[in-house]
Amino acid sequence: MLIGLKSTPAVASAPRRLAAPAGARLFFLLGLVLTASFSSAAEFTPEKTIVFFGDSLTAGYGLESPATDAFPALLQEKLNALPAPTGAADTPASGPRWRVVNAGLSGETTAGGLRRVDWILRQPVDIFVLALGGNDGLRGVAPAISEKNLQAIIDRVRARDPAAKILLAGMMMPGSMGEDYAKTFAAMYPALAAKNHLALVPFLLDGVGGHPKLNQPDGIHPTPAGHAIIAENLWLVLKTLL
Repeated sequence: MLIGLKSTPAVASAPRRLAAPAGARLFFLLGLVLTASFSSAAEFTPEKTIVFFGDSLTAGYGLESPATDAFPALLQEKLNALPAPTGAADTPASGPRWRVVNAGLSGETTAGGLRRVDWILRQPVDIFVLALGGNDGLRGVAPAISEKNLQAIIDRVRARDPAAKILLAGMMMPGSMGEDYAKTFAAMYPALAAKNHLALVPFLLDGVGGHPKLNQPDGIHPTPAGHAIIAENLWLVLKTLL
């Protein structure tokens, strides 16, 4: 509905304007349509998509406002601050170059991620950040099984979007899970990264895990300050993929 447009009676004394030729009017209207279309695309259509595929850490569990405080949201802010792409309108209305999708799900395991990844991949993906495995480790799942599931997720992403770049975010287990288990678990992430030529952040919670002031009372899920550190850890690698 158009608002604020009113019909105005014709003024008898107003001079008549010469009508433009029909062809000129047609080209003028076509120009308006094309201009509006390109402007709309520049203002509202992000060019590329980054999917963060993880568990409660990615989802921002326990935060008052995950939509603004979880690390994917903080990375969206960094992406928004990048210079506008060549050819885009040089105005704030031109929108971000990158669109972040937070596909974190609390309680998710590598097996659960494998079951739902096809649904996530229904949208185009330019960068896929894979941050699963923590719940596997806490449940004592054999690292060989977790590695197999992660490999299958990587294969699904590559089959759906061969040009998509993948960033693998690793996890580590405390020594209470057993020294051998902790070492084998941590080693699977570098092994997968090397095998598949992936970008790697060896430990998603580097500088956060084990620091009470950066974690919620459960000692597992980061506070907003902890998420800010995670965002910085990821940004060091993520920005090289843009």
